[in-house]
Amino acid sequence: MVDASPDDDYIKALAALGTVRSYAKNTILVQEGDRSDQVYVVLAGKLKVYLADSEGKEIIVNMLGVGQYFGEMALEGDPRSASVMTLEPSRLSIVEREQFKRFLASNPEAAYALIVTLIRRARNLTRAVGDLALLDVYGRVARLLLENAREENGPTVVTQRMTQQEIGRRVGASREMVWRILDDLRQGGYIGLQDGRIVICQPLPKRW
Repeated sequence: MVDASPDDDYIKALAALGTVRSYAKNTILVQEGDRSDQVYVVLAGKLKVYLADSEGKEIIVNMLGVGQYFGEMALEGDPRSASVMTLEPSRLSIVEREQFKRFLASNPEAAYALIVTLIRRARNLTRAVGDLALLDVYGRVARLLLENAREENGPTVVTQRMTQQEIGRRVGASREMVWRILDDLRQGGYIGLQDGRIVICQPLPKRW
């Protein structure tokens, strides 16, 4: 049994302050540009954080699951910088900004944990921007697969079930281009499928 980390305790304590609500799949919880005073803690489900233009072109910035939170930038009062949508039926605890501020004021260690989380997100965003600028589409797809892969009793499995469209939105490419890359990797024996998940059968080539 794995012991809960201190961060888990802070998140549970924060979630206990909020109002719990359930949402259907494909519900937009936060719209880019809106003003909101709420912080959300994910109790169940899966969500995406994304940016979209007026023509519907979309890029996924982050994926969120149980035990994660978002909306902490509501502390500064500026409009939301991204949209958030549920990818499956989800349950969240909604904490008002004043509750969140009091929680941080009374829990200095939790405030420090929040700072660390923000640093990690900023670092990940910096790397994502670098990937878009410096890696080709294949490089971005390969990195996404490898970053989400874990060894499970032998095979190396991409733990997240991602559609080709979702992969495209996460790496800034078309679904058709992603399909071509995955199909070539499959035909080359580099990847396979197991229970609807991608299995990495051998080290991915450096170039496509």
